[in-house]
Amino acid sequence: MSNPDVIVVGGGVVGLAVAWRCAQRGLRVSVVDPAPGHGAAHTAAGMLAPVTELHYEGRALLELNLESARRYPAFVAELTEDSGGLDVGYRPCGTVQAAWDAADLAELRSLQAFQASLGLDSKILTSRELRELQPSLAAGLPGGLFAPQDHQVDNRALVAALLAAVRRRGVELVPDSVAEVAEVAGVGAGGVRLASGGRLSAGTTVLAAGAWSRTVVPSVPVRPVKGQTLRLYTQKLSFDQVIRGSVRGNPVYLVPRRSGEIVVGASSEEAGFDLRPRAGAVYDLLRDAQALVPELSETEFVEVSTSVRPGTPDNAPLLGRSDVDGLVIATGHYRNGILLTPVTADEIGRLVVDGVVSDVIAPFHPARQAFA
Repeated sequence: MSNPDVIVVGGGVVGLAVAWRCAQRGLRVSVVDPAPGHGAAHTAAGMLAPVTELHYEGRALLELNLESARRYPAFVAELTEDSGGLDVGYRPCGTVQAAWDAADLAELRSLQAFQASLGLDSKILTSRELRELQPSLAAGLPGGLFAPQDHQVDNRALVAALLAAVRRRGVELVPDSVAEVAEVAGVGAGGVRLASGGRLSAGTTVLAAGAWSRTVVPSVPVRPVKGQTLRLYTQKLSFDQVIRGSVRGNPVYLVPRRSGEIVVGASSEEAGFDLRPRAGAVYDLLRDAQALVPELSETEFVEVSTSVRPGTPDNAPLLGRSDVDGLVIATGHYRNGILLTPVTADEIGRLVVDGVVSDVIAPFHPARQAFA
């Protein structure tokens, strides 16, 4: 193996993007992952939803989500060029959130007022406006909310482009797992010990292993949150915006691709690392998706995919230096890993190369008071 300047532990979307940014700045980078490009990034739907994912959480996380969304167009353009022209399916399509009943609509009105107080662009829709905007929705829904700032990207195409870009930049992909971060007495992190028994040394190690981060560094407060998504296919796609809703209290979303694929998600279970698809979760997703868009019953069922999201105690990411010199943390993105990829890659890359902790990620220091 080479002697890299930087080791990135984890080859998901965040780890690959960080590796790409570091390699662009001239560093020698190795990414350690037994199957780069799989995991949560493979199962995700690709929603970029800083507005409709807002649920009265802290202002700092909202600002981070919005900042990353603002960076997406430039990030995509640069990645497309660096990957040799690969399309990542970025679509500024907006999101429609349908209300299931009057109580649900009242909750959306309250949420929209909160969004407006923060300067976010969203609009409450009457029942007629909802049907005019998305005729494919079930009849009789009382209204909804439209968020023009919430878009989508094809997460699998994004990962493929990142893999191509890092290879073109000379990043070494090491098909192995990391047993632990190797510490050198009096120095700090000196690299990693591999599950196969070898060791890889570097001056800086970036932990970007998602839900598996705690298996590498036990002090990192990340837990696995199981999620399942479904993929359907139709030759006659009748809607082109992301549709979200809560059917009898069960959240569901539908993300349409230009190819005719529809991603339906997502379940959320505290089930550890059990990645087996659960029939009940699949049934619930199909039932609720069809309740919102009845024509889905005529689509082809293509796939069920299962992985685990990296949750933290406050459901915000861990970004910055750890208490071990040479070890940088970039994990815990929970439901927003795809959305937060540009800002995480930019700012962690800047930290690794220039030693600068920007104001953008400072509130998300891994040792923040929320975990005390």
